[in-house]
Amino acid sequence: MGKDKLRKFKENESFRCLIQPSTDEVLGTDHPLKGHWGEKIFGNDRPIVVELGCGKGEYTIDLAVRNPSCNYIGVDIKGARLWKGAKYAEENALPNVAFLRTRIEFIESLFAPGEISEIWITFADPQIGREKKRLTSPLFMRRYRNFLRKDGIVHLKTDSRYLHEYSRAMAEQNGLNILACATDIYGADRSRLYESPMVSVCGEDAIDALLQVQTFYESQYLAKGIDITYLSFIADHQGDYISPEWDEDRWER
Repeated sequence: MGKDKLRKFKENESFRCLIQPSTDEVLGTDHPLKGHWGEKIFGNDRPIVVELGCGKGEYTIDLAVRNPSCNYIGVDIKGARLWKGAKYAEENALPNVAFLRTRIEFIESLFAPGEISEIWITFADPQIGREKKRLTSPLFMRRYRNFLRKDGIVHLKTDSRYLHEYSRAMAEQNGLNILACATDIYGADRSRLYESPMVSVCGEDAIDALLQVQTFYESQYLAKGIDITYLSFIADHQGDYISPEWDEDRWER
């Protein structure tokens, strides 16, 4: 391991905003913060928004700065990536930002029923051919339902048309309320997005934030001329989630 990574890992231990639970704290048991994020980390009872696979944390931080009335938690397993966002949050004394280093598979051990208001999934691996690892699969949707509030929203922003179409098919197959759906948010669908019923508990400029807040990788995709897609839906669902019937071969790339 390089010296720079070791330095970042060491510095991570000093950041109050960065939670790094051990496997023993989340594997088959509840973490002490479960149900207490508002009280113990943020010191308030405002809505909490989680970004899964947050990388360097720039999206989490930008949303938090825009919407001080909400709390934001960026989740990723890569400590060297999280270092950048956590360091910025510490140095700028951002009161409504936290980061969590853990595998998303352990997420139910960290959040209590109704504790989270919204989830952002930004540029996740589409996991082509591996549905159980896909972050919008029935397996993960069941996990999210266990801690999202009843009208909790899932936002998916991705360059992968495969992941977008799968997720839309999953939402339709399970009768979920789709709030907005676009396959080219900066081009053909831009004006239509403003006509969609997209909502957020954190501010009324949800569309503006969608278009103006960009991750590092998103900027790279746009520079290459790759369309960026967006999908949002309410995750509440009666009964078990089931896999969708969709034209997988058409969108695989």
